[in-house]
Amino acid sequence: MTPSDTQTLPARATSVRKETDRPTKPAMLRGWRRKCPRCGQGQIFKGYLAVNSACPVCKQDFTPQRADDGPAYLTILIVGHLMAPALLTVFVEFRPDPLVLFTIFAVGSVGLSLYLLPRLKGMMIGLQWARRMGGFGAEPDRAPEEWEDQ
Repeated sequence: MTPSDTQTLPARATSVRKETDRPTKPAMLRGWRRKCPRCGQGQIFKGYLAVNSACPVCKQDFTPQRADDGPAYLTILIVGHLMAPALLTVFVEFRPDPLVLFTIFAVGSVGLSLYLLPRLKGMMIGLQWARRMGGFGAEPDRAPEEWEDQ
């Protein structure tokens, strides 16, 4: 390659924010709290994991969300990485009865999974909204004073 060839190569992608980007971290934190990633006030879920079709406050459409199996995989990853070392440590240090050990860690694993799953799903929806994934990029962003018109 000659020096003139390098001038025609496409530039690397940079982390410079575009004006059309939405803030990712606040959207994911709102999702963790199971709130709308746009306004932070309305509920994302109408049940434990069932997603509302739209935000009751700002009317953001949630039908384009495609969280699918991602939150379940993340939940398994986190719970497994927390529980496996804890299980080994408790077994080596205290040598409890196997039935007691199983009962404690089974209840702990199920409880932690039930806690994390809706929060991670909310985070994934917030990430999709912020990055305009799927159909979240189709509608224009509107100011809060325009939310009532939707």
